[in-house]
Amino acid sequence: MAYGSKFRSPGVLYFPGFPSGVKWLLISNAGIFVLAFFTQVARLDLPWELLELTPAAVIDFFRHPQLIKVFFLCQPVTYMFMHAGFGHIIWNMLALWMFGADIENAWGTRRFLQFYFFCGVGAGLCVIALNYLLPWGNPNVPTLGASGAIFGILMAYAMMFPNRTILFSFLIPIQVKWFVLIIGTVTFMMSFQTSNGVSSFAHLGGLLFGFLFMRAVRQRKPVRIRVAGPTLQERYRQWKIQRNKRKFQVYMKKHGDRDRDPWVH
Repeated sequence: MAYGSKFRSPGVLYFPGFPSGVKWLLISNAGIFVLAFFTQVARLDLPWELLELTPAAVIDFFRHPQLIKVFFLCQPVTYMFMHAGFGHIIWNMLALWMFGADIENAWGTRRFLQFYFFCGVGAGLCVIALNYLLPWGNPNVPTLGASGAIFGILMAYAMMFPNRTILFSFLIPIQVKWFVLIIGTVTFMMSFQTSNGVSSFAHLGGLLFGFLFMRAVRQRKPVRIRVAGPTLQERYRQWKIQRNKRKFQVYMKKHGDRDRDPWVH
């Protein structure tokens, strides 16, 4: 991936921040999860399952198009905001923030959101296609979660910052390029298992569409990557400069008025 400038490796105090796109994705996913959780606790009969991606339901609309089934066409988008449990949403949102914040800061909110939904919807289309094309696929099993879009983010992150070191499982230091290669290989192997409870088709689709998007970006004008925000040391140095500047202005004003001829206008 060709870029206009080198990315400075963040230090210990580095904090990627919460750019607006990542922030609102976190809020929307968490809000829908909390709402669905408490409606289920209260035993309110709300059809949350209609927001999950069921390949058979989407294909059924094209076979028998009816107005009442139009919402099935939204499932490749809505499934990204549904999660199966606390562990599911926590790890997805953590990965979204850890890897997505730097990408949004490099690209801007608009392109990042385009990329996020491109990968998420693309992963959903892969789920539909592979469940019908492969002998071990099951088009009646619903898929939910933002993992497809998250895996697209991982692919983009590995192509943008291949040599950056992260802590795998918060313990093992590993470069991003090897981390994504490992999880991609594991995901491919898991796609041959039919009862692991994980939608490997969505993960593979996210990696594929993330790669395709990055290849398309490569043909465009190079993106200038910058650090998400100033570190604490940089902020402290900027504050000292501004403080000294204000002191100097006050000094010059005081002594300038003292030396000025009061009769000269």
